[in-house]
Amino acid sequence: MARFFFNRRGADPEIADASRRLTLAVRDILALGPDDGVTVSEIACSHPECGDAETVILIMRLGRRTEAVKVLKAMRLVTDDELRAALVDAVT
Repeated sequence: MARFFFNRRGADPEIADASRRLTLAVRDILALGPDDGVTVSEIACSHPECGDAETVILIMRLGRRTEAVKVLKAMRLVTDDELRAALVDAVT
């Protein structure tokens, strides 16, 4: 089941704020440079641990393969500690 977070006026502000917050935190935690990219998305999840949504973070570093990191909860619920724990493997 596809899940879209748009209303008549555009993206859901709560999700947009959470995405910006997490994107900035990922850039800071991983000390990414200006040529590196990050996307943070929320998708539907049917796994019992994540409720109905999970957060997917794509890390695109110059000269490296894109890395995907998942947090089994909605973006707005992801804490800084959970984000740091999820990014442990991406730090190296």
